[in-house]
Amino acid sequence: MKGVIFNILEEMVIDKCGMMAWNDILDKLGQDGVYTAGKSYPDDKLFALVGEVSARLELPAEAVVGAFGEFLFDQLARRYPVFLETQATLKDFLKSIDSVIHVEVRKLYESPDLPTISYREPEANTLVMEYRSPRQLCLLAEGLIRGAASRYKESIEMTHPVCTHQGADHCDLIIKFNGPAS
Repeated sequence: MKGVIFNILEEMVIDKCGMMAWNDILDKLGQDGVYTAGKSYPDDKLFALVGEVSARLELPAEAVVGAFGEFLFDQLARRYPVFLETQATLKDFLKSIDSVIHVEVRKLYESPDLPTISYREPEANTLVMEYRSPRQLCLLAEGLIRGAASRYKESIEMTHPVCTHQGADHCDLIIKFNGPAS
Protein backbone atom coordinates (compact mmCIF):
# COMPACT_ATOMS: atom_id res chain seq x y z
CA MET A 1 0.00 0.00 0.00
CA LYS A 2 1.34 3.43 -0.89
CA GLY A 3 2.38 5.77 1.89
CA VAL A 4 -0.12 8.41 0.81
CA ILE A 5 -2.88 6.09 2.08
CA PHE A 6 -1.15 5.85 5.48
CA ASN A 7 -0.71 9.64 5.51
CA ILE A 8 -4.42 10.18 4.90
CA LEU A 9 -5.41 7.61 7.55
CA GLU A 10 -3.22 9.56 9.98
CA GLU A 11 -5.01 12.79 9.00
CA MET A 12 -8.39 11.17 9.59
CA VAL A 13 -7.46 9.80 13.01
CA ILE A 14 -5.96 13.11 14.11
CA ASP A 15 -9.01 14.97 12.79
CA LYS A 16 -11.47 12.66 14.59
CA CYS A 17 -9.54 11.61 17.70
CA GLY A 18 -6.52 13.87 18.10
CA MET A 19 -2.76 13.50 17.81
CA MET A 20 -2.47 11.68 21.13
CA ALA A 21 -4.77 8.91 19.88
CA TRP A 22 -2.68 8.49 16.71
CA ASN A 23 0.52 8.33 18.73
CA ASP A 24 -1.04 5.78 21.12
CA ILE A 25 -2.07 3.60 18.17
CA LEU A 26 1.44 3.76 16.70
CA ASP A 27 3.00 2.94 20.09
CA LYS A 28 0.69 -0.02 20.60
CA LEU A 29 1.62 -1.41 17.17
CA GLY A 30 5.30 -0.56 17.39
CA GLN A 31 5.11 1.53 14.21
CA ASP A 32 7.07 4.74 13.78
CA GLY A 33 4.37 6.51 11.75
CA VAL A 34 6.77 7.80 9.09
CA TYR A 35 5.30 7.03 5.66
CA THR A 36 6.64 8.50 2.42
CA ALA A 37 3.75 9.14 0.02
CA GLY A 38 5.19 7.30 -2.99
CA LYS A 39 6.79 4.41 -1.12
CA SER A 40 5.06 1.04 -0.73
CA TYR A 41 4.43 -0.46 2.70
CA PRO A 42 3.07 -3.89 3.62
CA ASP A 43 -0.71 -4.11 3.56
CA ASP A 44 -0.72 -5.74 6.98
CA LYS A 45 0.67 -2.51 8.50
CA LEU A 46 -2.37 -0.62 7.23
CA PHE A 47 -4.76 -3.37 8.29
CA ALA A 48 -3.23 -3.34 11.78
CA LEU A 49 -3.71 0.43 12.00
CA VAL A 50 -7.35 0.10 10.92
CA GLY A 51 -7.85 -2.63 13.53
CA GLU A 52 -6.52 -0.38 16.27
CA VAL A 53 -8.61 2.58 15.09
CA SER A 54 -11.63 0.28 15.11
CA ALA A 55 -10.89 -0.87 18.67
CA ARG A 56 -10.30 2.68 19.90
CA LEU A 57 -13.57 3.92 18.37
CA GLU A 58 -15.44 0.76 19.37
CA LEU A 59 -16.70 0.41 15.81
CA PRO A 60 -16.60 -2.58 13.49
CA ALA A 61 -13.59 -2.52 11.17
CA GLU A 62 -16.01 -2.47 8.22
CA ALA A 63 -17.48 0.83 9.40
CA VAL A 64 -14.01 2.32 9.88
CA VAL A 65 -12.91 1.21 6.40
CA GLY A 66 -16.05 2.69 4.82
CA ALA A 67 -15.65 5.98 6.69
CA PHE A 68 -11.99 6.05 5.72
CA GLY A 69 -12.99 5.61 2.07
CA GLU A 70 -15.18 8.70 2.25
CA PHE A 71 -12.44 10.72 3.96
CA LEU A 72 -9.86 9.34 1.52
CA PHE A 73 -11.83 10.48 -1.51
CA ASP A 74 -12.02 14.04 -0.23
CA GLN A 75 -8.30 14.15 0.55
CA LEU A 76 -7.28 12.61 -2.80
CA ALA A 77 -9.57 15.08 -4.60
CA ARG A 78 -7.75 17.94 -2.84
CA ARG A 79 -4.34 16.52 -3.71
CA TYR A 80 -5.19 15.61 -7.31
CA PRO A 81 -8.04 17.90 -8.47
CA VAL A 82 -7.15 17.32 -12.12
CA PHE A 83 -8.89 13.92 -11.94
CA LEU A 84 -12.21 15.62 -11.24
CA GLU A 85 -11.94 18.52 -13.67
CA THR A 86 -12.91 16.66 -16.84
CA GLN A 87 -15.78 14.63 -15.38
CA ALA A 88 -19.09 16.50 -15.32
CA THR A 89 -21.08 13.88 -13.42
CA LEU A 90 -20.48 11.26 -10.77
CA LYS A 91 -21.26 8.52 -13.28
CA ASP A 92 -18.70 9.90 -15.73
CA PHE A 93 -16.16 10.07 -12.94
CA LEU A 94 -16.79 6.50 -11.80
CA LYS A 95 -16.52 5.23 -15.38
CA SER A 96 -13.13 6.96 -15.70
CA ILE A 97 -11.50 5.26 -12.70
CA ASP A 98 -9.97 2.26 -14.43
CA SER A 99 -9.29 3.76 -17.86
CA VAL A 100 -8.10 7.24 -16.84
CA ILE A 101 -7.39 7.65 -13.14
CA HIS A 102 -5.65 4.31 -12.59
CA VAL A 103 -3.56 4.92 -15.72
CA GLU A 104 -2.41 8.26 -14.30
CA VAL A 105 -1.79 6.77 -10.84
CA ARG A 106 0.51 4.21 -12.47
CA LYS A 107 2.46 7.13 -13.94
CA LEU A 108 2.78 8.81 -10.55
CA TYR A 109 3.63 5.76 -8.43
CA GLU A 110 5.74 2.72 -9.14
CA SER A 111 3.79 -0.56 -8.74
CA PRO A 112 0.64 0.89 -7.13
CA ASP A 113 -1.13 -2.54 -7.14
CA LEU A 114 -4.55 -1.12 -8.03
CA PRO A 115 -7.80 -3.03 -8.33
CA THR A 116 -9.32 -3.63 -11.75
CA ILE A 117 -12.78 -2.33 -12.46
CA SER A 118 -15.10 -3.06 -15.34
CA TYR A 119 -18.51 -1.55 -15.95
CA ARG A 120 -22.00 -2.45 -17.12
CA GLU A 121 -24.95 -0.11 -17.53
CA PRO A 122 -28.16 -2.18 -17.32
CA GLU A 123 -30.24 1.03 -17.18
CA ALA A 124 -29.55 4.70 -17.89
CA ASN A 125 -29.49 5.57 -14.18
CA THR A 126 -27.59 2.45 -13.02
CA LEU A 127 -23.93 1.51 -13.13
CA VAL A 128 -22.56 -1.88 -12.12
CA MET A 129 -18.91 -1.71 -11.16
CA GLU A 130 -17.20 -5.10 -11.14
CA TYR A 131 -14.36 -4.73 -8.65
CA ARG A 132 -11.46 -7.20 -8.53
CA SER A 133 -8.62 -7.01 -6.05
CA PRO A 134 -6.67 -9.57 -4.05
CA ARG A 135 -6.77 -7.07 -1.16
CA GLN A 136 -10.56 -7.36 -1.00
CA LEU A 137 -10.99 -3.68 -0.14
CA CYS A 138 -14.48 -3.45 -1.58
CA LEU A 139 -15.71 -1.67 1.56
CA LEU A 140 -13.07 1.00 0.97
CA ALA A 141 -14.33 1.27 -2.62
CA GLU A 142 -17.86 1.76 -1.29
CA GLY A 143 -16.63 4.58 0.92
CA LEU A 144 -14.75 6.16 -1.97
CA ILE A 145 -17.93 6.04 -4.07
CA ARG A 146 -19.95 7.67 -1.27
CA GLY A 147 -17.24 10.32 -0.96
CA ALA A 148 -17.39 10.95 -4.71
CA ALA A 149 -21.20 11.22 -4.58
CA SER A 150 -20.89 13.81 -1.85
CA ARG A 151 -18.28 15.74 -3.82
CA TYR A 152 -20.45 15.71 -6.96
CA LYS A 153 -23.54 16.51 -4.84
CA GLU A 154 -25.44 13.54 -6.27
CA SER A 155 -27.83 11.21 -4.47
CA ILE A 156 -27.13 7.51 -4.95
CA GLU A 157 -28.28 4.14 -3.72
CA MET A 158 -25.59 1.48 -3.62
CA THR A 159 -25.90 -2.26 -3.21
CA HIS A 160 -23.21 -4.91 -3.03
CA PRO A 161 -24.90 -8.24 -3.82
CA VAL A 162 -21.77 -10.11 -5.02
CA CYS A 163 -18.70 -10.01 -2.76
CA THR A 164 -15.33 -11.69 -2.41
CA HIS A 165 -15.92 -11.79 1.34
CA GLN A 166 -18.75 -14.24 0.60
CA GLY A 167 -16.59 -16.41 -1.67
CA ALA A 168 -17.14 -14.74 -5.06
CA ASP A 169 -14.18 -14.01 -7.35
CA HIS A 170 -15.16 -10.34 -7.61
CA CYS A 171 -17.51 -7.76 -6.13
CA ASP A 172 -20.43 -6.08 -7.89
CA LEU A 173 -21.08 -2.57 -6.66
CA ILE A 174 -24.40 -1.44 -8.10
CA ILE A 175 -24.91 2.31 -8.06
CA LYS A 176 -28.30 3.85 -8.83
CA PHE A 177 -28.14 7.56 -9.57
CA ASN A 178 -31.08 9.52 -8.11
CA GLY A 179 -30.18 13.03 -9.23
CA PRO A 180 -28.97 15.99 -7.19
CA ALA A 181 -28.53 15.46 -3.46
CA SER A 182 -31.00 17.38 -1.36
